[in-house]
Amino acid sequence: MIILYSGLAGIVGTGIGGLISALIGKRSPVITCCMLSFAAGVMLSIVCFGMVPEANDLSSVYITIGGIVAGVVIIMLLNKLVDFFTEKNLIRVKVHETPEELHHEKPLLTDSSRMFRAGIIMMTAIALHNVPEGIAIGAGGSHDMRLGIVLAVMIALHNIPEGMSIAAPLISGGMKKWKSVLLTATSGATTVIGGAIGLFVGNLSSLAVALSLSIAGGAMLYVVFGEIIPQSIVMTKSRLTTIIALAGMIVGLLIAQIH
Repeated sequence: MIILYSGLAGIVGTGIGGLISALIGKRSPVITCCMLSFAAGVMLSIVCFGMVPEANDLSSVYITIGGIVAGVVIIMLLNKLVDFFTEKNLIRVKVHETPEELHHEKPLLTDSSRMFRAGIIMMTAIALHNVPEGIAIGAGGSHDMRLGIVLAVMIALHNIPEGMSIAAPLISGGMKKWKSVLLTATSGATTVIGGAIGLFVGNLSSLAVALSLSIAGGAMLYVVFGEIIPQSIVMTKSRLTTIIALAGMIVGLLIAQIH
């Protein structure tokens, strides 16, 4: 059952994001920015109020810290791999370094074929990022089904802006809207793989559950502080990012209380 929840968190979350991009069209960058900030807050709640305390209870603070560090290293190596392929294809999907790059004052993506390729590469990157999220759901659910469900709900919320970031360039690249939504939803299916891994590892021992939760937590923290928040700050150039992120944390905390 927990594998089903992990699949729904990935497929439904990214699918809704793709549907939003299909409906709002060119307004998606601003709305995506707001939802990215909100997702960052939700993710922080997942890690700080759910995964880390649970890992601490099941092991020790030292094992939890070690798992977080391992998760950060894993996601950094994964991002290096993604960056290698994006730079090889002359497409940058990592965080923009200047406002000029963000607003495409330099010709980063000049035609529909490159926009389409950017969407495909973004889809691949997010599909890979969904694996540790699935691990968190599977490991948490193997220990406590309620914890797994709470994690699934919050990760589904986080996946909505990710789905928007996949579908928008696919649609701009010429793909039909319904196909882009379907393909975007499919990219979330990798959470099932992570869920199966988390469920298997979680059934081994309490220590394995703690490590799975802390590693996934470290990966999610890196995504928040290394990608989502910097991207949102560059896009808004205001305190709006902070306010929306704090709202996301509050919502995440309320959801976490269900557990």
